[in-house]
Amino acid sequence: MLNFSRTNDGILSRWWWTVDRPLLFGFLTMIAFGILLAVAATPMVANRIGLEEFYFFKRHLLYIAPSLGIIFAISNMSHRNIKIFALILFFAAVFLTFMTLFFGAEIKGARRWISLGGFSIQPSEFAKPTLTVLVAWIFSAQQKNPEINGKFIACFLWMIFAIALVLQPDFGMLVVTTAVFGIQLFLNGLPIILVLAAIIAGASGFVLAYLFLPHVTARVNKFLDPAVGDHYQINRSLEAFANGGLFGVGPGEGIVKKHLPDAHADFVFSVLGEEFGFFVCAFVVILIGFIVVHGMLRALRNNSDSFPLLASIGLLSQFGLQSFVNMASTLHLIPTKGMTLPFMSYGGSSMFAISVVVGLILAFSKQKSLAEE
Repeated sequence: MLNFSRTNDGILSRWWWTVDRPLLFGFLTMIAFGILLAVAATPMVANRIGLEEFYFFKRHLLYIAPSLGIIFAISNMSHRNIKIFALILFFAAVFLTFMTLFFGAEIKGARRWISLGGFSIQPSEFAKPTLTVLVAWIFSAQQKNPEINGKFIACFLWMIFAIALVLQPDFGMLVVTTAVFGIQLFLNGLPIILVLAAIIAGASGFVLAYLFLPHVTARVNKFLDPAVGDHYQINRSLEAFANGGLFGVGPGEGIVKKHLPDAHADFVFSVLGEEFGFFVCAFVVILIGFIVVHGMLRALRNNSDSFPLLASIGLLSQFGLQSFVNMASTLHLIPTKGMTLPFMSYGGSSMFAISVVVGLILAFSKQKSLAEE
């Protein structure tokens, strides 16, 4: 029989009494929403491409157990083991990201996926959080030993990953990764003049990308001018939110999933809006906001060591930005971008990668007196 008393020294009991339970329940609620949306959105998609009706739903359920295992395992790691884990996974993921250029399948003009053992993964998804951890480690080491040129090393690691993303191309992930990296630089004491220079450089980079990269030009023009390009998906998405109103048309009664090929992935928030309405969508937004704000406040309270502080704020910013990009895309607030909604969009690679993020956040948010250093 499981014993979760404070006096029990078992691994489950120690984990339960040190983990940030509000954060844990927030993430579990998102997983529950993901199951609900998998039931609502995936059968129609499976039927449309000639698969068994609950093919995607069954696979979604199969992904949950290993995802929970990843969260539990990583959240039990000491800070030392997290550093080793992040170092190994980052370089492995970056190597595989470069390999997608040669062996990856081209999907919508980009090479982001590679097949390993019959399972398709997007390696960049795993490099993204581990870069955040490595940057936090480097900056904290520099604070303890000023002779270490932490900013140079961190910028070098970011540049390697950024080059891989540009070559794929994946500018959405590049923007999120760069924004998180910028937040960590700022928290580490980057002078305001350099912050302004970085903003100007970023804006200049965007202008150059718009002028010289057709992929970016088409996306921006399509967003700004309704008469340019094919707006089929975003129009159907906006219609779904309008149809849903305040309370939704009811579970399984939506029609947007009949028309959108990515209704179970990039546009899953549209399915939520149509079938469950504004109030449920607002709850999801508030839930994500709670996770980010609560996690950051917890990190600021446990600020005796800059490593968990910088890593936590970076990871939570990444989680929040990814969620924002997905939801804003479906509402036509920003150009469409193939970025998943954590735990709610279908996809094993995405779910496993976000489980790494969640495991790291929970590891850094443990009670200060009991967390391993």
